[in-house]
Amino acid sequence: MADEMSMQAGMDITDDDKLWAALAWLPLIWPIVAIIVMVMEDKKNRPFIKYNAVLSLLTGLVGWILSSVCIGVVVLLAMFYFAWQAYQGQMVNVPLLTNLAKKQGWV
Repeated sequence: MADEMSMQAGMDITDDDKLWAALAWLPLIWPIVAIIVMVMEDKKNRPFIKYNAVLSLLTGLVGWILSSVCIGVVVLLAMFYFAWQAYQGQMVNVPLLTNLAKKQGWV
């Protein structure tokens, strides 16, 4: 906390800096703005903007990887459950996908 205070004290943070830093964190446009900030010479030389853009990219990347892994683990566990149901001789019913396959005439 003290490091953040001393870091901010040495910087002149403008309204433009605050806007670009906030835009770098917005989920819907997250990687686009953060990458643009890192490419624009005048923006990447502003410590406050660069700090937020870099942290936004790292946080988003870690979140994306973790969510992919978590969703992958859930799907994997569901597939083991469906395998167990099939082994028991039951008709497997996968939400949404079973109806789609039936409507398309695939099953």
